[in-house]
Amino acid sequence: MRPVTPYVRVIRGIDAFTTFVSYLVLILFIPPLVIANVIEVVMRYAFHAPTIWALDVTTMSFGALFMLGAGYTLLKGAHVRTDIFWEQMTPRTKGMIDAIAYIVLFIPTMAVLLNISWGEFMFAFELDERSSTGIWRPILWPFRLVVPLACALLIIQGISELMKSLWAVKTGELFTQHEKIEV
Repeated sequence: MRPVTPYVRVIRGIDAFTTFVSYLVLILFIPPLVIANVIEVVMRYAFHAPTIWALDVTTMSFGALFMLGAGYTLLKGAHVRTDIFWEQMTPRTKGMIDAIAYIVLFIPTMAVLLNISWGEFMFAFELDERSSTGIWRPILWPFRLVVPLACALLIIQGISELMKSLWAVKTGELFTQHEKIEV
């Protein structure tokens, strides 16, 4: 059993934060998504009176759910990877490849996207941008805020994944969340 180091605490803290935020996102965005769809179906098929707002609510709720859940998807390793070669590599080699990818590609790309999307959000906020569909015309800046938030969450989880990769390079073992570590 290994002692719990500050390094392990940081990884676990980031992973716990990502999990908490993801569950919060589920609680916030699943209800409007389901409710808007149910109301639309009932109004359309029972009363022959479709709504003008349900599509916007559904699109924005699902978009926010999808984007803000990307960090959790990264935590769970559910993004696409070519396993045909990956499974034959040692943990140290996997860690090295992942560490380089996070340092050279992932984190810089997310930082650029964060910067660009933050500018888009600020522009939409200052302009009080509204949807051009229908007469409802909901404000769009909250939806535009989802993109920089998703990028920030991905950067935070990317740091944890980078640390796990460096762990594999150093120890020759993949970091597992539930390994037995002395307290």
